[in-house]
Amino acid sequence: MLKKLLMLTAAIGMAAATVLPAEAAQCTNDVWKKVMERGKIVIGVKADYKPWGFRNESGGIVGMEADMAQDVADAMGVELELVAVQSSNRMQFLEQGKIDMMIATMSDRPDRRKIVGIPLPNYYTSGTNIMAPKAIGLKNWEDLRGKPVCGKQGAFYNKIVTERYGANVIAFTGNAEAKQALRDKKCIAWVYDDSSIMSDLSSGNYNDYEMPLASEDDNPWGLAVPLAEKDCVYGQFMSGMTVNWHHSGRLIELEKKWGIQATKYLADQHKRFEDWIKE
Repeated sequence: MLKKLLMLTAAIGMAAATVLPAEAAQCTNDVWKKVMERGKIVIGVKADYKPWGFRNESGGIVGMEADMAQDVADAMGVELELVAVQSSNRMQFLEQGKIDMMIATMSDRPDRRKIVGIPLPNYYTSGTNIMAPKAIGLKNWEDLRGKPVCGKQGAFYNKIVTERYGANVIAFTGNAEAKQALRDKKCIAWVYDDSSIMSDLSSGNYNDYEMPLASEDDNPWGLAVPLAEKDCVYGQFMSGMTVNWHHSGRLIELEKKWGIQATKYLADQHKRFEDWIKE
């Protein structure tokens, strides 16, 4: 544990040291200073997206990203307060100062980088996959060719499986309708975002189903700090945190802890940031 802490401190120190003089002159570091003076950091996480963030029996927020938030607080030496956010309000909460940062299953996109500060590297990813009955035994994407596959109207996943694998997509107005059609055997699988599928599989309502294929078309996730502090101490600190998460394998450990299907992305990032000197 001590060794990991030293590695974390070194990574954070190197990241913070990369702030250029011109950038440093423009940095007020207001939120960072507020957190350190207050002795508490308020982090927005999902509370309705198991296993990344959900409420336990006592009402507390737990999950992979809640654990990551605790790592941040511990590294900063402050207390942690978790605030439940949703996809529709998470960036607004950060802009309005209701939270100090967020780790909330947010895809890293150019339009979002104009609103909130997303330090690199990205910490996770999602992609295209399917949920299908275990009894069918699907093994690869080609198994979908010429078969009926449920989808949601407007989702880009539909075009992918149609053009790439020749699936016959039956698009429904919403996910609930698509998944009910899957239960009613109107299709052999439901194509969607793998993180959403994993959330369903973790709910206990789909014990006879699986996500059998390798996810495709990675869509990286980014945590976020206030936009004005992305290139300042706060953003550099979080870059160091993320590098260390990948270097140490911490995120891989959290995947296992929360029963999340192992991702190639985390394995690749762990290898990318591993120490070239082997012990």
